[in-house]
Amino acid sequence: MSLNDLNIARSIPLRPLTEVARIMGLTADDLEPYGHSKAKVKLDLLRQPPTRKPGKYVVVTAITPTPLGEGKTVHTVGISQALNRIGKRACCVIRQPSMGPVFGIKGGAAGGGYSQVVPPEELNLHLTGDFHAVTAAHNLCAAFLDAHLFHGNELGLDPEQISWRRVLDMNDRALREIEVAHGGAKNGAPRRTGFDITSASEIMAILGLAKDLADLRQRLGAMVVGYATSGRPVTAEDLKAAGAMTAILKDALKPTLMQTLEGTPALVHTGPFANIAHGNSSIVADQLALRGLDFVVTEAGFGADMGAEKFFDIKCRASGLQPDAALLVATVRALKMHSGRFEIKAGKPLPEGLQREDLDALAAGIGNLEKQIENVRLFGIPVVVAINRFPSDTEAEIAFVQAAALAAGASAAHVSTLFTDGGKGGEELAHALVAACDEPSSFRLLYPDELSLKEKIETIATRIYGAAGVDYEPEADRQLALFEERGYGRFPICMAKTQYSLSHDPNLKGRPRDFRFRVRDARVAVGAGFVYPLAGEIMTMPGLGKVPGGARMDVDADGNITGML
Repeated sequence: MSLNDLNIARSIPLRPLTEVARIMGLTADDLEPYGHSKAKVKLDLLRQPPTRKPGKYVVVTAITPTPLGEGKTVHTVGISQALNRIGKRACCVIRQPSMGPVFGIKGGAAGGGYSQVVPPEELNLHLTGDFHAVTAAHNLCAAFLDAHLFHGNELGLDPEQISWRRVLDMNDRALREIEVAHGGAKNGAPRRTGFDITSASEIMAILGLAKDLADLRQRLGAMVVGYATSGRPVTAEDLKAAGAMTAILKDALKPTLMQTLEGTPALVHTGPFANIAHGNSSIVADQLALRGLDFVVTEAGFGADMGAEKFFDIKCRASGLQPDAALLVATVRALKMHSGRFEIKAGKPLPEGLQREDLDALAAGIGNLEKQIENVRLFGIPVVVAINRFPSDTEAEIAFVQAAALAAGASAAHVSTLFTDGGKGGEELAHALVAACDEPSSFRLLYPDELSLKEKIETIATRIYGAAGVDYEPEADRQLALFEERGYGRFPICMAKTQYSLSHDPNLKGRPRDFRFRVRDARVAVGAGFVYPLAGEIMTMPGLGKVPGGARMDVDADGNITGML
């Protein structure tokens, strides 16, 4: 019987966490243990002058994914193991999984096979409580807001312009739209509101972008919860909620140290979604890792048009850090799907046509890889392509993808077996990444702060997505003009769109051309410091399927979790 991910994770003993920390140059005094397998890393180190040159900074991204995912987390974890195998001290930095998708479809997001962060049960469930802290801080602000309305509304909040909802780290469609304060005058004035998933909270995005506790406090206070009848923004600071929220989040600002199956350090921190927020782990986790290691491998959500673009234009803009190279993950089956001839559905068997050689379909879908390589190269850094090999891939298909990647501008393209072989299956890729990081590069942002919001949107849509132009619905026009008027025009853009296409339409596969990118609305996250246009229908509170992943999970007589992976 083949081992599943959870069996594999439990079959290999963990290294003492102090030994793992020592690889990063950390001592036991730098850690706040949470049991034996995880610990918070104190942020005091960031106030001390560095004692060595910062390590090389690598971002892991991918082609446009299928609903099954293409192994990006496996490669973030696995390539850090491979780098250590070739003599480079490295770690990976990943986001904490949301429990909504864990109990919905994914069943876990710790990597897989022999490239996992362990223990996966702890990573996927609660960890050190950061998600609960974000949930509590967000809902505390909501409670302050409703209490303020009940006690006279001195700030003059317009109930029709309240934008602050509540959050929960679970898929629960019944809470998307609700009414609160029913049951009489003692409960307040009834109004319509709703819940988003915790990963969509502005606070989660802020936690990933805050540089220290003071920055976190300032950003929380700047969050806009609604507007007064006069049109003035009302903030969390106005509600006097920001200080209490900071108190809840002070420990959540510290990254969590874990390890991979090969004992490589892994920092786990924050969990913003990439199709709604910036989709990257935290600035402080990357900064801590760069101080003590040769290579830091950090993951960006979804394809290069989504998480990687936001990594460059939002996260790097905020941190001032400059990446040295990118690793872009592709699979033969996903590229064949991008031909538009096959449909992949999570939880369903792969179409038979995807499991046999089809160079014609591969040629029809290869444009997606070519465009995503181009997208990374637009930022002035080299890109190495990892071809995540599956048993059905043929030598001819692999050779086709390698040739196309190199022709499109990749520095190298190698087959990866990180899932089945751990770090050993990525040594060739690791050597290629080391070489790429030594190539001349000139990292640059896609657009300057000074461009108008519309000019920034149009730059992303035409240069990253390949659109012919942008069309704005009236509400989007109105909101963007309002944001410019209120002084938010210098903010970067955090596009909210489907992850399943370069466009706003999930049905447009491969490399769509000559399409008009449609923006239907726009919102602003003042504390996080970005404007997010909405293109297409974006779900901020997912729902569970008929048979959710959580239905497989249980606990055995010894207290071990079963059925997660």
